[in-house]
Amino acid sequence: MSTGLPHFRHHPDPVASGSVRESAETCVCCNRSTGWIYTATFYTAREVSGRFCPWCIADGSAAERFEGEFTDAYGFEGLSGETVEEVTRRTPGFQAWQDPYWLVHCNDAAAFIGEVGYAELATHPEALDQLRLDLRMGGWHDASRLENFLTHLGQEANAMLFRCTVCDTHLAYADAS
Repeated sequence: MSTGLPHFRHHPDPVASGSVRESAETCVCCNRSTGWIYTATFYTAREVSGRFCPWCIADGSAAERFEGEFTDAYGFEGLSGETVEEVTRRTPGFQAWQDPYWLVHCNDAAAFIGEVGYAELATHPEALDQLRLDLRMGGWHDASRLENFLTHLGQEANAMLFRCTVCDTHLAYADAS
């Protein structure tokens, strides 16, 4: 994790994931140039003419001031309101080809690690097996086509890798253009 940035329990390294980058840009919320700027999703009905610094995300001021969220609460049924609030309004989101969503494990939102291809996903066999099962359940019944798709992750499709904040199990879902 980049030193000096706020800690995000559910997105431990937003610089590595590409959601935060170094920048001299001024935060639209606090009007300060902190050296870092958020580059991913923000959902609001309000007009926002700029980007946020990680500190305005962490303290919730950006979400409050602009009445928005950094990620959708899809799949968060059964989680505490505090966890939903933390992930949707005080945690950096991430870019995806399809609508990004957060994975849940052990009754908590998982930590987003980043977008990965097959080689990195294969280092987490539990995530690869879970993704394989999810794709089969979603209609991928031809085993050879499924394996071909998985081994080509990182080309025309990627996996979004997460880690459970409770048991450290890795999870993933496929994202394609």
